[in-house]
Amino acid sequence: MKSDTKKLAAAGLLCAVAVVGSLFSFPVLGSKCAPVQHMVNILCAVLLGPGYGLGAAFAASLIRNLTGLGSLMAFPGSMFGALLCGLAYRKTGSIAAALIGEVFGTAVLGGLCAYPVAVLLMGQDSAGIAFYAYVVPFLISTAGGAAISGILLKSLDKTGILRQMQDSIKR
Repeated sequence: MKSDTKKLAAAGLLCAVAVVGSLFSFPVLGSKCAPVQHMVNILCAVLLGPGYGLGAAFAASLIRNLTGLGSLMAFPGSMFGALLCGLAYRKTGSIAAALIGEVFGTAVLGGLCAYPVAVLLMGQDSAGIAFYAYVVPFLISTAGGAAISGILLKSLDKTGILRQMQDSIKR
């Protein structure tokens, strides 16, 4: 029970970082690119696992939308990457696999799933460009977040702090 409380607290903290970090977003082809969200997805995957990563990505997307800091594209743009990143890290234990999972999940799967979101929730006008235009902005956003988290996680791993963080959350 103590471990679940620690994981939930860490997920909440990382969710808050993602929401505040979305203030540092930039527009690319109709999408708000928020690399901090993708950095948080990777940190959640490595520290907490795919379930908590997915939950934190959903919560951050919801809060960003409710506060006007994000668009509906935040949901497919973050949740697919968070889940795939967490599954890749769980299966391999490799930071590189987590980074690749985040980039592929967000850019390709999230970008392609932006099309039905645009059709169903944003109207036909948005849908015309969504299929072609969201893969590239999602790729730009997630590549930036992956680079930042890759540097951070490699540094933490090299010093042994990453393992200590993972162990302290599991206890």
